[in-house]
Amino acid sequence: MPDVRDALAVRPLVLDGGLGTWLEDAGHDLTGDLWSARVLAEEPDVMRAAHASFARAGADILTTGSYQIGFDNLATAGFDRGEIEHLLALSVRVARDGAADAGRSAWVAASVGPYGATRADGSEYTGDYGLGVAELARWHRRRLEVLAAAAPDLLAVETIASPVEAEAVARAVEGVGIPSWIALSAASTAFTEISLRDTLVAVSRTPGVIAVGVNCSPPEAVAPALADRAAGPFVVYPNSGERWDAAARGWTGERGLPLADVDAWLAAGARIVGGCCRTTPHDIAELRARIA
Repeated sequence: MPDVRDALAVRPLVLDGGLGTWLEDAGHDLTGDLWSARVLAEEPDVMRAAHASFARAGADILTTGSYQIGFDNLATAGFDRGEIEHLLALSVRVARDGAADAGRSAWVAASVGPYGATRADGSEYTGDYGLGVAELARWHRRRLEVLAAAAPDLLAVETIASPVEAEAVARAVEGVGIPSWIALSAASTAFTEISLRDTLVAVSRTPGVIAVGVNCSPPEAVAPALADRAAGPFVVYPNSGERWDAAARGWTGERGLPLADVDAWLAAGARIVGGCCRTTPHDIAELRARIA
């Protein structure tokens, strides 16, 4: 594969969609604290098949199933340090294998979720962890170094929930040696529209960060986040057009990426575009056709 930075200079790249959504649609229970990490640990071939589905749909970049893998939560679940490091490396390998199964070349982006994702308590929607920048940077760096050793093409630092954690991950990725993107959660209550844009500009200046943007957010939150072109190039992968109804514990609305918005995102400087929660290989195939 060529360097992803060279490819981005030529054309926008298509990112995959909701890995957890694919697993749920295939009948896997993700209600436990380890979410998709349990599937990776127990049934890696299933994860490989998920990656292959998105590669066949036309994704140029596949994100790994490492989003919720942390040393703390996996240790609580009974994994020792060696097993956790193996699982992080395995996440990169099965993504590469999935692309090969699909007969396509694809870049692999190692997913690095927020601190709150490993707590499984909803705090990734508030960023309220009670930790400072230095503490969070040390926590993230430990996992980043293991993932970097597995030689992914990119590090996908995603769903970052607060300006404090954004500064921490910017410190943590510096010097790791793998091109990275940092995507913020516009749905987090820790961000205002202004602070979100200011944070994107700040983290975009980090050496080694090749794109910044938003993910795991409503589609309508994308355009305002891209208002300051100084932060680009951008990576955007919102949720589907549905909304989570906490009282009914279900999704409402129409499922699927709003493809009509993609033109505006590209015009604003988006260079990596995909989907997050509730998006499928079908959505990615349509996205690929739209961008083409």
